[in-house]
Amino acid sequence: MKSMTCKQLGGPCDLVFRGNSADEIINAQDRHLKDAVQAGDSAHQEARDAMKGRWKNPIKGMGWYRDTKKAFAALPED
Repeated sequence: MKSMTCKQLGGPCDLVFRGNSADEIINAQDRHLKDAVQAGDSAHQEARDAMKGRWKNPIKGMGWYRDTKKAFAALPED
């Protein structure tokens, strides 16, 4: 299992996500951003918009995804 923070994924806070794959961590951050924005946390709005916007430009979105997967792979196990 490895850990990444919201900030490492482009968000504004230090909440830690743990998972066995980059996909698990990305999905956890996506839920976190959605929940934070729905709760009125404007600090997370920009990151949420960026997350949603990545998939409007597939080439850019896949670049972010590959970079995140590489960063996850380079992390030590918890």
